[in-house]
Amino acid sequence: MVKAATDLSYCGREVRKYDNDHFLAGLFTPADRREATFALYAFNLEIAKTREVVSEPILGQMRLQFWRDGIEAVYEDGPVPRHEVMEPLAQAARGLGLSRALFDRLVDAREADLDDTPPADLTCLVNYAEVTGAPLVQLALEILGARDAAAMAAGRHVGIAYALSGILRAVPFLARQHRLRLPDDLMQHHGAKAEDLFAGRSTPELRPVVGEIADVARGHLAEARKLRRELPKAAVPALLPATLADLHLGVIAREGNDVFAPRVLLANPFRQLRMGWAAMRGRY
Repeated sequence: MVKAATDLSYCGREVRKYDNDHFLAGLFTPADRREATFALYAFNLEIAKTREVVSEPILGQMRLQFWRDGIEAVYEDGPVPRHEVMEPLAQAARGLGLSRALFDRLVDAREADLDDTPPADLTCLVNYAEVTGAPLVQLALEILGARDAAAMAAGRHVGIAYALSGILRAVPFLARQHRLRLPDDLMQHHGAKAEDLFAGRSTPELRPVVGEIADVARGHLAEARKLRRELPKAAVPALLPATLADLHLGVIAREGNDVFAPRVLLANPFRQLRMGWAAMRGRY
């Protein structure tokens, strides 16, 4: 395993700094696939932060187009843009025959981030979690050589669950920007008010909204685990975000579904230990 920052590539350092969950999961991949995995996760970081680094939607569209053009160049054997992430990503995608459609879905999905309108209902939220989360896990599985239907199905469920747990944990961060990604119908049904969130107030009405979303995430984790016996052990590192989603959802539950509780955003000190124990047993 990579132990020191000096051992890491640019992609590895970026993932370690800005997406530590996936960095820890990436450490469990075989050494000959680790850089490809870090390149994938660094690519996801780049497109996921689009909304945070632009001042208006048109600039976000331009930024996403850069990545679309880069992916197109990779698969049409054209010259790849000189970029610290694009170049190693191209090497991984070409060398391992990764599916272009999955990359395209990830980039296209981030257009939704440029619109601050909350999802209309829980189905819309789950759809967002799927398009932003599932292709990432499925590409990580492809890097490890797990490409069959069972692996892709497990990756879909893990991707949705991890994305939903991340959406819940991000509520305070987005609220500070007067942004909301909780379903409008659930908010109305339970009487939760966006103004309270934007003011940093945790209210009793918000907790059942969080609880319903967390329950959906747990359901997807359960579905992913039903497929465990159909998967090769080599696939496990790509699915370890399921273990992290479990940890995050567990903290949220123990805090009474209060996503504003300080412990919700604290890094669990036992994350790597839990992942290591799961990986050793071929579980996620």
